[in-house]
Amino acid sequence: MDANLKVILQQLEAEKNIDRATLIEAIRSAIETSARKGFVHPANVTVEVDPQTLGFKVFEIREVVDKITDPPLQIGLAAALELNANVVIGNRLKVPVEPKDFGRIAAQTAKQVIIQRIKDAERENVFIEFKQRRGELITGIVKRMSHGNIFVSIGRAEAILPYREQSPRENYKTGDRIRAYVTEVEKGARGAAIVLSRTSAELVRALFELEVPEIYDGTILIKGIAREPGSRTKVAVQSKDHNVDAVGACVGMKGSRVRAVVEELAGEKIDIVRWSDNPVELCTNALNPADILNITVDEENRGILVIVPHDQLSLAIGKRGQNARLASKLIGWNIDIRSDQEGAVESGVPAAETEEGVDEFDVPAAETEEGVGESGVPAAKTEEGAEES
Repeated sequence: MDANLKVILQQLEAEKNIDRATLIEAIRSAIETSARKGFVHPANVTVEVDPQTLGFKVFEIREVVDKITDPPLQIGLAAALELNANVVIGNRLKVPVEPKDFGRIAAQTAKQVIIQRIKDAERENVFIEFKQRRGELITGIVKRMSHGNIFVSIGRAEAILPYREQSPRENYKTGDRIRAYVTEVEKGARGAAIVLSRTSAELVRALFELEVPEIYDGTILIKGIAREPGSRTKVAVQSKDHNVDAVGACVGMKGSRVRAVVEELAGEKIDIVRWSDNPVELCTNALNPADILNITVDEENRGILVIVPHDQLSLAIGKRGQNARLASKLIGWNIDIRSDQEGAVESGVPAAETEEGVDEFDVPAAETEEGVGESGVPAAKTEEGAEES
């Protein structure tokens, strides 16, 4: 074996972070493959490599017989006893051989197999590394685009941002920096198959963890996220410390924290609402800034009937029903929003009267202050252009 091979293996182990045993096994496999090509007849060939000297020995596995009928696979008892005095008929014996024409072609084959095994080991290392990063935020560079999919270079690996996981607001070109959420890491034929997302609600969570230290250290909890990618997101937050305002901490000084998230999402509007275990209060917060006159809860069917002033019906429902849809998704209840006029006409009675077995809650309008909605809930709309539903 080449005397420089030891040095080469040490460099590969250090630079490629590949275990020495893996490299030695790659060499053994390569030599075994090349050795088989040196035999004109079928043979059971095995190769042993000394891990210290990297010297190799080639053996044929033959069966010990009294009378030889298949020379490539058998050895006579007399010849076998010269190699091993304890052998008996029926044993399998390793017979040392010298491969024929183990020259340039065989050496080239060995080199190719070694390179392939090293690549396989590198891919395995990449897979293990990124499997541990599943569910994390990752930054990369747009490498190329094909059939609507974006391929992103992330260090030693390449990830894919499928078309279905792309926000309709965003457009990328080759060389752009991109930050995305790792949703899947699978082992593929060409190494780790890493799938990214820009539409996942968990992307919003990860961005807030990055921008808001109180979320990262667990002082503030993100209890729920309802998102329509590229358009609007509602985030419900709760503080574990009564001295820390959950909404204010997420908004930041002059909206600096939430603005950073909005910019990362290409202008997607974000509403931050205060979480409550009471569905009535949470519904009020989620529909802010619309004034709510009355809320009726049907716990059996998990439904909420919300009565709002007629002139604020469109504000509460939102454009194409988006505000109501996101609020319903955030709460986990079905929300039916009606105006006070509509509710009175359909029931034939004042909107505050309800059927037996259905709870009703009046939501009095609170005194308003600057930055506080009429429901007493801090204004959730924090971004310019996001104050209108």
